[in-house]
Amino acid sequence: MGNRSRTEIVGNILEAANGGTSKTKIMYTAFLSYGQLKEYLSILIENNLIEYLDGDNKFKTTEKGLNLLKIHKEMAELLQITFKNN
Repeated sequence: MGNRSRTEIVGNILEAANGGTSKTKIMYTAFLSYGQLKEYLSILIENNLIEYLDGDNKFKTTEKGLNLLKIHKEMAELLQITFKNN
């Protein structure tokens, strides 16, 4: 896997946490080290893009995070179309 942008990593994390899951599952799904995961989760929680469900010990993408994920996917599709046409 090549170098990814921060935006792409955030999208991977939000996708992995969609519906609620553990830190470990997010880490493996998004291909992150534990240190990277901790850094990104704190930023995402601070910006209300992901939430920690205390009783379940899981992380879940918020409505705001789902909106960002939708926009991220739309932009990725537009960029693919643009690069294919050039």
